[in-house]
Amino acid sequence: MRDWEIERHTRDCQIPRQLPSDDKVLWEEQSDNVDKLLDRSVKTYWGSEAPGSLEREVLAVAMIQATENRGRIVPDAGRLLMEGFTAISCDDMVGLHRATHQLFEGCRNAVVDETSDYWHYRLYDTFEEYSSAVSFPDAVAVDMGDGLFDLIYAGWLGQVIGGAYGTCLEGYTTDNIRKAYGPVRRYVRTPNTYNDDITYELALLVAYENHGAATTSKDIAYEWMSRIGFGWSAEEMALRNLRCGIMPPESGRFNNPFCEWIGSQMRGAICGQIWPGNPRKAAEAAFHDGEISHSGNGILGEVFNAVLASMAFYKGDMRGLLRDAIELIPVDSEYRSVVDFALEQCESHDNWLDAWRPCEKRLERYNWVHAYPNAAIEVIALWFGGDDFTHVLEICGGCGQDVDCVAAQVMTVWCTAHEKDDIPEYWSEPIGDRLDTYMWGMKTLSLCQIAERTCAVARALA
Repeated sequence: MRDWEIERHTRDCQIPRQLPSDDKVLWEEQSDNVDKLLDRSVKTYWGSEAPGSLEREVLAVAMIQATENRGRIVPDAGRLLMEGFTAISCDDMVGLHRATHQLFEGCRNAVVDETSDYWHYRLYDTFEEYSSAVSFPDAVAVDMGDGLFDLIYAGWLGQVIGGAYGTCLEGYTTDNIRKAYGPVRRYVRTPNTYNDDITYELALLVAYENHGAATTSKDIAYEWMSRIGFGWSAEEMALRNLRCGIMPPESGRFNNPFCEWIGSQMRGAICGQIWPGNPRKAAEAAFHDGEISHSGNGILGEVFNAVLASMAFYKGDMRGLLRDAIELIPVDSEYRSVVDFALEQCESHDNWLDAWRPCEKRLERYNWVHAYPNAAIEVIALWFGGDDFTHVLEICGGCGQDVDCVAAQVMTVWCTAHEKDDIPEYWSEPIGDRLDTYMWGMKTLSLCQIAERTCAVARALA
């Protein structure tokens, strides 16, 4: 049947039913439910708390900050913010909706700031552009037998531990974490495994299970739409775009002020796990996954973690691994300038805190969820962490910023190179084998089974 025939058949089958005497209540209930959802969504931009750490965030301000970080000026930014804050203080929901959408419009139409350093660097829009700017090492053959499971399981366990450790600390500064906790060498609270980082990595894993080497960014995007009910910052913008039929790479670029935040960087490790020993393929997978929700330097963040994770299967020297991975970031990109600066501080100082302080100062104009300060922390943690699992985590937590995202990626890399036996039981025992998510169809999972599935994908791709 054609579309008009289906529609006509539907109408032909409809016989008028007896109507309630007063349907006013039905209209009011439906309207009220919709209003509450929309109001709650809009209020989030003017004040919310990170669920793990209760850190206070104002996304409305962060939108302007992120736009300016990308070399653009939002006209009348102060007025737009004042209108929103005034509306929410008066509980004026009509005014708040208007102010929020005007803010989106202002960021969308931001004008280029010719004086910004951002324009001194090159942006990479496609994998082909990126790959032509670097020299990938040859793939290294990795044992695809039983030993592969041990390495991938260790990586997954490290990632879950890192996420559970960091969710309680995210959003706070180095000094305030030190005041509250001192060196953080244990879980701050009883850990759980809920974490948005892993959610998107699992979506990628399912896409590769279904499509193999032919997997595209669109395939992964459909797993997002089918399994993930909500997102945050860049991922929320991408989900909105995707559900309107705007597919990658435009889904990551369109009306997305957060496109260079950490959301892409936080999910790079899985790309290295499914392409062990093959940094070029890991980088390609990461680039195409990243463009669902990010663009420019935001995608390079995922590429960085993907090549780190891929090369960790054969390179156990963390400092050598860092140098090799940094070489796979284009030298004329702003992202490269950030990780280069972090590496220079590591080479110039004797401890992680002294290396972090210049990075903290240089990157102070970036939001704590931005890719840059967190990339610098990854470099510092892997450089100074040595062979001590707890010390690596302590550095991630001590630097602050988006601790769960950083610790999850860093510990995946570290544990892949060091294996499960180097993870102290007081970190792994509270985690167990259960992985809880908020994904449709994947609410409760086994960590061992996820590692097995990752192994299966890696073997199939190999």
